[in-house]
Amino acid sequence: MKTIYLIGIGPGDPDALTLAAIKAMRRVDVFFVLEKEGEGKDSLIRFRREILERHASDRPYRIATGASPKRDRESADYAGAVEDWRKRRTQVIADLIDTEMADGEIGGFLLWGDPALYDGTLQNLHDLIADGRDDVTFEVFPGITCVQALTARHKVTLNRVGESITITTGRQIETGDPAAVTNSVVMLDSRDAFRRLADQPDMDIFWGGDVGTPDEVLIAGPLGDVAERISRTIQDQRARKGWVMDTYLLRRRAPKGG
Repeated sequence: MKTIYLIGIGPGDPDALTLAAIKAMRRVDVFFVLEKEGEGKDSLIRFRREILERHASDRPYRIATGASPKRDRESADYAGAVEDWRKRRTQVIADLIDTEMADGEIGGFLLWGDPALYDGTLQNLHDLIADGRDDVTFEVFPGITCVQALTARHKVTLNRVGESITITTGRQIETGDPAAVTNSVVMLDSRDAFRRLADQPDMDIFWGGDVGTPDEVLIAGPLGDVAERISRTIQDQRARKGWVMDTYLLRRRAPKGG
C-alpha cells in the first residue's frame, strides 16, 4: 500500500504550520511538487523547499516534480473545462505515484492553506481511488487558511452576531446579485470583481495580498474609497513578481440603530 499525505501549510508564513503538519512532514519519503507554467512559479516552489528545509527532519526524503496541466480559462463551458483539467491532473498524480513511490512508502503534497478549501488535490485522490486504485490510501492534515490569516491581520471577526458568512469566488461576485452580498469572503478573484460593488455606499472591504509573507499588503475601508487603490496594488504586485494571492472580506455595514 502507498500512502499519500495532504498537508496544509498555511497561507505563506512558515510559522503558521500546525504541529500535526510538521509531524506528518517528518514521516514522508517523497514530496510531490506540481509545477505550474507562468511567472512566479519559481518562488512558489522555492517556498515549499524552504518549508522542508525548516521543518522536515534529518530523515532522508526525496522531491519529485510533475507538470501541472494548464486549465482552459477562456472556455464558455466553465464546468466542463474544470472537469477536463481535473482528470488530466489526476493522471499526472497517478503517474508520480507509480514512478516515484515504492510499496509501503509515504508521499506528501504541501498544499497552500487547507486541503479542503479551494484545492483540487483532495478530489484528485478520491477520483484516483474511485477509478479502481486499491493500492493507494491518503490522509489529510488541515492547515491555517488565508481566510483565518486575513481576519487575524485585520483584527476583525469572521462572522457577526446573528449573521451567516459566505465563502465565495470572484466569478460569483462578478455575476451575482449585489444585494445578496452582506458578509462574504472572496477568494480566487483574478478580475478585481470587488470593483463591481464599489457603488454600494454601505460596503466595506478588508483586503489582503500575500498575507503571511514578506510581501504582505493590507488595505481596509469603505469599498468605494479604496477600490482603485487595491486595483493598483494588485497590478504592482503582478508586475513585480508575476502573481499575487489575494483574499478579501466584503461586509455591508449594519443600518444605524439596527
